[in-house]
Amino acid sequence: MESCDLARLIDHTNLRPDATAADVRTLCAEAREHGFATACVNPIWVATAAAELKGTDVGVCAVVGFPTGAHTTPIKVAEAIQCVRSGATEIDMVANHGWLKEGRDEDYKLDIAAVRAAIGSGVILKVIIEASLLTEAQIIRAAALVAAAGADLVKTSTGIYGQARLEDVILLRRILPPHVKIKAAGGIRTAEQARTLIDVGAERIGTSSSVEIAVGIQGR
Repeated sequence: MESCDLARLIDHTNLRPDATAADVRTLCAEAREHGFATACVNPIWVATAAAELKGTDVGVCAVVGFPTGAHTTPIKVAEAIQCVRSGATEIDMVANHGWLKEGRDEDYKLDIAAVRAAIGSGVILKVIIEASLLTEAQIIRAAALVAAAGADLVKTSTGIYGQARLEDVILLRRILPPHVKIKAAGGIRTAEQARTLIDVGAERIGTSSSVEIAVGIQGR
């Protein structure tokens, strides 16, 4: 896989709580230079990123319900709507892991479906299931519920509570319908890691090490 091909599968990410406007502008400049899929930012920086990336092929990804997912559904809906109005083209929403573990499957699904309905079909919706906190059976249930709620991608992790695991991507690709894609995120720092995850089924990579990955490929 060439560097440009891999770059187009990367969400170039800065979700640090102390990120500044200058940091976000740097993130966007790097995303433009390397041709990453999106620049992924916290909601407060969506408008800044959208302005920086206007007229480019790089999208703006915003996180919703980040990082715990333990927000009420109306709050997630309002946050998602505001992000889209500010220029987000993709939403990475954190699911409610506690509801899943309690067996509140309908609540879990409706939480996602409400955000899907609020942002419309023109905005890509990725749902973070935090696979490292779940058993295999819970991952299977979560994936089925995310797909039923109308999400475009299942995302493995925020990267805060666990890292991207090969076995999770393999399992998700086996059980998800073909139209639901997979984003692997958490601890992905090398092109080799990214390629391996893509080889087993991931179609998007989330990382803050995007530049190092892209430069490393170009330098080979």
